Amino acid sequence: MRRRTTIIAALFALSAQSVLAAETFTVAPGAVPDEKAVFATVETANVVPARARIGGTVAELNVKDGDEVKQGQVVATVGDEKLVLQMKSLDAQIAGLEAQLSQADVNLKRAEDLFAKGTIPKTNLDQAQTAFNVATNMHRSKIAERSVVEQQLAEGKVLAPTAGRVLTVPVTAGAVVLPGEPVATIAEKNFVLRLRVPERHATTLKTGDTVRIDGAELGANGAKFGTIQLVYPQIQDGRVVADAKVAGLGDYFVGERIRVWVSAGKRESIVVPASFIITRFGVDYARLRKGAEVIDVPVQRGRLQPRPDMPDALEILSGLNAGDVLVLP
Repeated sequence: MRRRTTIIAALFALSAQSVLAAETFTVAPGAVPDEKAVFATVETANVVPARARIGGTVAELNVKDGDEVKQGQVVATVGDEKLVLQMKSLDAQIAGLEAQLSQADVNLKRAEDLFAKGTIPKTNLDQAQTAFNVATNMHRSKIAERSVVEQQLAEGKVLAPTAGRVLTVPVTAGAVVLPGEPVATIAEKNFVLRLRVPERHATTLKTGDTVRIDGAELGANGAKFGTIQLVYPQIQDGRVVADAKVAGLGDYFVGERIRVWVSAGKRESIVVPASFIITRFGVDYARLRKGAEVIDVPVQRGRLQPRPDMPDALEILSGLNAGDVLVLP
């Protein structure tokens, strides 16, 4: 019985220690980014036009603005009446050449029989063989020409070059288009945030840096974080352009403006979870453990510095020192 009581007491002690450890925070100075608020736009990494490969009239339009398409999907059909007429003309010519080829084959076989019997000279046999070869080659040429026209008709189907969202459709059914003219523009689904930061911050903006977004901008709660994937080397209008990858940007609206906080340098400061700070009568306090005692110390709070490992990170300007142990109120 005594052993059981000892075990239960030990379990209670371990539980109390774990709770106590979970309810304390040791103050340590660290590098805090100097954040700057900039506006970014939701952009797609690539906007690809779906172009007509032949000229003609848009006979059928299968998409509209905002539609989602798959790679290889037919977005429109371009028709050219001249190609249909050429196809009919080639079919007639091929039919005539088939008749000539059949007659040449009959003449060649007759010449071979007569030559075997010694009735005609070798010259007549050679002429019949040449006529058969000419008819055969002409027949093959027209078939190949017909295949070209048939391929041109097939190319009247405008295919989506990539999977994504249709941004614009600059043509309508019945419109005349030229070869290479875009019928629709398609945005790939890998949406990014495109930042434009003043060029004085060019040296502090690097690939891999973390950016912060207010979750309310995207219809979510709390802060959201992303990573800069690419910093463009060309400065445009005095601004550095960079792309950041952020989860949950959506895949519909393109060009939406969102406020983003980026790092403009780092400095040394103290950051603690905001849950360890209490406010009484307009004064902020932190509860410190001094040996066996717990005392309330007034502090001067700075601004919130949310980060992935501490969503409620709060900068403390004064009142705390490195090594202080905070107790959760």
